[in-house]
Amino acid sequence: MIQEKIQKILAKYGYGSRRYIETLIKLKLVQVNNKIVNIGQRISLKTIKKVIIDQQKYLFKVNQSKYSKVLLYNKCEGELCTYKDPRNRKTVFEKLPYLNNSKWISVGRLDINSSGLLLFTTDGMLAHRLMHPSFNIRKIYKVRVFGNFTSDIIEKLSHGVYLSDGYASFQSVQFQYGYGKNKWFNVSLCEGRNRIVRRVWEKLGFKVSKLIRISYADFALPKTLFPGNWIELSQNDVNTLYIKVNLK
Repeated sequence: MIQEKIQKILAKYGYGSRRYIETLIKLKLVQVNNKIVNIGQRISLKTIKKVIIDQQKYLFKVNQSKYSKVLLYNKCEGELCTYKDPRNRKTVFEKLPYLNNSKWISVGRLDINSSGLLLFTTDGMLAHRLMHPSFNIRKIYKVRVFGNFTSDIIEKLSHGVYLSDGYASFQSVQFQYGYGKNKWFNVSLCEGRNRIVRRVWEKLGFKVSKLIRISYADFALPKTLFPGNWIELSQNDVNTLYIKVNLK
């Protein structure tokens, strides 16, 4: 009987990202068949009947992820990319459609002051790979910055600046419009370090006053999708995402 690590199974079948599941396991908040599980514990898929994750009870269904769902959501400024907030601030998950016996997994994050495109899926493995730097998934941001520009700024942005956690650069930097010290740019990159776009600009002395993600994995934010709203991707679009990260 084939056995797999419990965190891998739960992530694969849509109960959260592997990192999220592992965090809850360490906190003793995950039970399988009424028994608390441990990190790395292996179990047979066929033996799982009931799962309790952070006090939420689920009847485990092996076929629940046969057709994975993916949402494209337009995040508002002021929303948090977290399931729960101790200060009761708004979260992105509050506006997503209800799932029976599964949950939405955020593909990456946007900080509270940023807005724009977020992807959500029911497949933990798909989310993991779309966020992993080895798959070079491109993201594009529209950025409004304030500061004094010189002729070498774009070159510095493209060649990289040194941050506390290593070098960072943009794959492309395109001036859009603007006058005086306020200017809009489109920048692209494939990594997802925390606040990376803001930190690169700030390293060169600029203040980011607006940050909007307009594309993720070549899926653009529709102009007709207003903040706080979502659309579900077609099965063909979902298949495209799977192909990008070498999943069947």
